[in-house]
Amino acid sequence: MPVPRPARPIAAAAEHGPSADALLVQVARGDQDAFGELYDLVSGAVFGTIRGVLRDPAQSEEVMQEVMIQVWRTAPRFQADKGSGMNWVLTLAHRRAVDRVRSEQATVDRDHKAALLDSTPAYDHVTEQVEARLERQQVRRCLRFLTQLQREAVTLAYYRGLTYREVAELLGVPLGTVKTRLRDGLIRLRDCMGVEA
Repeated sequence: MPVPRPARPIAAAAEHGPSADALLVQVARGDQDAFGELYDLVSGAVFGTIRGVLRDPAQSEEVMQEVMIQVWRTAPRFQADKGSGMNWVLTLAHRRAVDRVRSEQATVDRDHKAALLDSTPAYDHVTEQVEARLERQQVRRCLRFLTQLQREAVTLAYYRGLTYREVAELLGVPLGTVKTRLRDGLIRLRDCMGVEA
């Protein structure tokens, strides 16, 4: 690819040389001199189109170089019957600039999402503590709806960790009675707390 020459105004280039259509046909055949002329002819408009989308001069220059490389490589695809050479090149420029914006936005979105994931605790201790406290309050409230015997059996078995046999010995009642009290007490607790069986 030739070294870029200073761009001439488009009107002057059109008056003194071949059109973009004719130059693209020659570029499609691998003519480097024709590419240099095409570059001079379209570079100002290409840069302006890209700059209008990207706003950043450095990125605009980078994308302009990508577009001109694309023009060099894809010139054989140009079809004069579907539009002018200038429009074809400007369409490539606009698409490439939009792709750059989308790529930059995707990077920003990805980085933002990663930052959010890094800052979000894997386990929310405050929520867990609040839920546990509310659950304990609800259990205490529901325990008040049990009979005295059921409440004693549930408290000894589930809050003090005694076995059914130890509860029976402590309360001085048969093991079967303790099992019945516990079963009935747990059913009442379940119903009070709205837990489905």
